[in-house]
Amino acid sequence: MPITDLLERNSKLYGDEVALVEINPEIREEQRVTWKEYELIQPTSTSFYRREITWSVFDEKANRVANMLLEHGISRGQKCAILLMNCLEWLPIYFGILKSGAMAVPLNFRFTADEIDYCLQASDSDVIFFGPEFIGRIEDISHKIKHNMLIYYVGDQCPSYAEDYFRQSSNASSTAPKVLIEDTDFAAIYFSSGTTGFPKPILLKHQALSQSAAMEAAHHQTTKNDCFLCIPPLYHTGAKMHWFGSLYTGSRAVLLKGNTPKSIFQAVSNEGCTNVWLLVPWAQDILAELDAGRLKLEDYQLHQWRLMHIGAQPVPPSLIRHWMEYFPHHQYDTNYGLSESTGPGCVHLGIGNTHKVGAIGIPGVGWKTKIVDPEGNPVEQGTVGELCVKGPGVMVEYYKNPEATAEVLKNGWLHTGDMAMQDEDGFIFLVDRKKDVIISGGENLYPVQIESFLAAHPKIHDVAVIGLPDHRQGEIAAAIIQVVKGETLTEDEVNHFCLDLPRYKRPRKLIFADVIRNATGKIDKPKLREIYGGTRLVEQQNRS
Repeated sequence: MPITDLLERNSKLYGDEVALVEINPEIREEQRVTWKEYELIQPTSTSFYRREITWSVFDEKANRVANMLLEHGISRGQKCAILLMNCLEWLPIYFGILKSGAMAVPLNFRFTADEIDYCLQASDSDVIFFGPEFIGRIEDISHKIKHNMLIYYVGDQCPSYAEDYFRQSSNASSTAPKVLIEDTDFAAIYFSSGTTGFPKPILLKHQALSQSAAMEAAHHQTTKNDCFLCIPPLYHTGAKMHWFGSLYTGSRAVLLKGNTPKSIFQAVSNEGCTNVWLLVPWAQDILAELDAGRLKLEDYQLHQWRLMHIGAQPVPPSLIRHWMEYFPHHQYDTNYGLSESTGPGCVHLGIGNTHKVGAIGIPGVGWKTKIVDPEGNPVEQGTVGELCVKGPGVMVEYYKNPEATAEVLKNGWLHTGDMAMQDEDGFIFLVDRKKDVIISGGENLYPVQIESFLAAHPKIHDVAVIGLPDHRQGEIAAAIIQVVKGETLTEDEVNHFCLDLPRYKRPRKLIFADVIRNATGKIDKPKLREIYGGTRLVEQQNRS
């Protein structure tokens, strides 16, 4: 079924029940409103500590967005970008786009202006919804945006070049649009990337989204009585598809705009959250606060919290052992996936398999896996090779990029680019990444982009960026910098130069040394990792 059917079903069955809650810990707690109260004053979404909407209002808002788009000539198959921080408007806009027959194009809120422009062009987007945090970036590329693009501003004090989302949507019909949506229709374009440049647009169908909802509910035994705490950004397939478990069961979810240990515990306690997805750094921060006595379990109502799961990066087994010392009753799961596989779950550890912590797990519901050598032949159990997955969530293609698609999609199998091995019990362990992507705190960093930026410094002769292990972030970006002969260069100078990079892309470690290259002129990153403590690439990767 199309994913929009689940929202319409929930509106009919659970219309008066709360679907979504938004909490902003930076606002005074007494500032709470329902959606109807909010609409009367229409402030920005950061103006209140707590907002909520019911399933019926959620569906009604999605209908208004769909009808607004249809009235402005948006038709089936056109693309609508979303550039918003997590907020109560995010999901109604997403589902409104889908109900119109158009495709949703979520954008990373960390993208620079140039990256936003690239993604709008690469996805052929005709519409963009953006929030107040992005005014500057949209203005920077306003001269590049095609003249007929619809620009909707989701916030207070709408810029002159944009349409006021609140005014326009409130004037549109709340009746479901008469647009037939099939599960084989295209639904969304998400962005991923390799190591060599800007992100690639990933085309997904409705059936891929729907299977992820059913799979999430099955993997985490989600019921109508659960409450999911969603902290990561909704543009990411991880956060979105984990929330799909709430959509599938008609259960409540909380969008928390903050990730401090205190704000997480307050949300779990006050909202009765049962299911929390964390990234490794957030779990480590919670444990550090508990160890130091600055956070006390007895100060919060946590007995209903049943499941903690982690994804987006390798999970240190020691972290989970430490976690279980404080929360011995917790169920635990870790999830592996890619945007190309409609997010997490094509492989997952599975509740009850904590004895296998360190593994990414076994195939998810409806999925198959295999591990292959460089020629594509399955390897023997216990041998390292490239992980491939096959299932109902595999992407259609990299949009309008048949060459890149052919590299990773072969006979229905998605070649992940991750090196893995399977143990005697059938559990899969990641060994290394085939490519050079650095995963730091759950975010992908692309070394070539950082190298290209640093190479523009007049005192830098050569530069290589590699990932080094980090206890909190999983990995950090380290730059090996070869200085122009006769020049001197300090860390302060490099750090000042990097202020023009987004914060998350700035190297966390600087190493002044010669950059090693092989006989063909390519940077010898395996050797650099070996020298400076990075992850050693497996032999199979070195040969590929």
